[in-house]
Amino acid sequence: MDAKVRRPLNELAATEIADEIAAGKITCEAVVRDCVARIAERDNVVKAFVNFDADLALAQARALDRGPRRGPLHGIPIGLKDTIDTFDMPTEMGSPIYRGNRPRADASCVALLRRAGAVILGKTATCEFAGSAPPETTNPHNPAHTPGGSSSGSAAAVADFMVPAALGTQTGGSVLRPSSFCGIFGYKPTYNTINKAGTWPAADSIDTIGWLARSIDDIALLTSVLRMQTPQPPCKLTAVPRIGVWHTDLWDTAQDETKAAIAEAAAKLGRAGALVRDVEMPAAFNGLHVIARSTIGFYERAACMAYAWDHQRDKLSPQMQQYIQNGHKISRDDYVAGMRRLDECRGLLPALFANFDVLLVPCVPGEAPKGLGATGDPSMQAIWTALHTPSMTLPTYRGPNNLPVGIQLVAQRYDDDRLFSCARWIWDKIGAPDMVGVRRSR
Repeated sequence: MDAKVRRPLNELAATEIADEIAAGKITCEAVVRDCVARIAERDNVVKAFVNFDADLALAQARALDRGPRRGPLHGIPIGLKDTIDTFDMPTEMGSPIYRGNRPRADASCVALLRRAGAVILGKTATCEFAGSAPPETTNPHNPAHTPGGSSSGSAAAVADFMVPAALGTQTGGSVLRPSSFCGIFGYKPTYNTINKAGTWPAADSIDTIGWLARSIDDIALLTSVLRMQTPQPPCKLTAVPRIGVWHTDLWDTAQDETKAAIAEAAAKLGRAGALVRDVEMPAAFNGLHVIARSTIGFYERAACMAYAWDHQRDKLSPQMQQYIQNGHKISRDDYVAGMRRLDECRGLLPALFANFDVLLVPCVPGEAPKGLGATGDPSMQAIWTALHTPSMTLPTYRGPNNLPVGIQLVAQRYDDDRLFSCARWIWDKIGAPDMVGVRRSR
């Protein structure tokens, strides 16, 4: 009888890695070696990592193997978007301005991950200053298509099984959009759930650190560490979820595959017993994507990039220069009006979520667009980023080119745990393991 072929350790979920290491079945070094091997095999095409030192990663793993158990993430490799500071490797923001930049300390989120025993595998590619000028990263499903942005490398690395999970940031849609395009789970928590100290700002009033992973339980485990909580077993719903379906005022911009993803998900969930019905949102919610991107985003970006604009303008991409110029055209009165509109809509959310546990909404216009010159439209995610609500994308559908298309789930602010419970229930009813990450052959 042939010996059983060992499953590569880089293909394990983070929770599986933690359990196997704790049980003494595998070592931290063995996990990192398999991740390193996958990066060596594939990153010349995917180009997910911009600062990766195999020796440094392996040294972290060996130190963990020699010492006592550090915490719930002991030995789990993590990728970091290259706008998040690390003391032991460069943080370059996707910009020549910061080439070789060596921070003196970890970002708070990185320090918490290391405290819990994580291995920081490397820094993943990002659009310039988490903006719109894309890196060279390709979609692991088809390198002719964008992986999305600005957490491009984080999404591609996770989807291609280089690392089980990675941190990204979202100001418009920079966690959920690349997660949808690359066929993985993306999670943007309630605003300010994860401390942002040591992370490059884009629009501080809406910037949010989030996770990209191949498992909902992985995201829950990793999030508990960054919330400085003791991880708990998955919480199951005590009743079927109440799901509101809102097509948003962007429905006419959705392609057939996104419309089909929402329609099929709603139908399947209804047949599975969920209470599913359409939602009519107050008129105040119309056009929120414009306020999020073209008012708040532009205005705050122009402020945070003031030094670079005054002293390093020639080193900024044309996209970033245009972004900052747009911000300079927005008046303080328009900015305040936009903030008040967001406050109004946030105030309307409690009455809405009194009747629903989660909303089912479109995540992206469709499949990942062809070409690497742009990263796709963030409008459908930007609504919820600006409203500070937790949201998650599930990789439930494929489009006409066999590329992933995700659905988006949204919960009330600070109700992230309910979002996790509903997402698990929904994935159990309509998800499929072969939808997650790149298709592999043996």
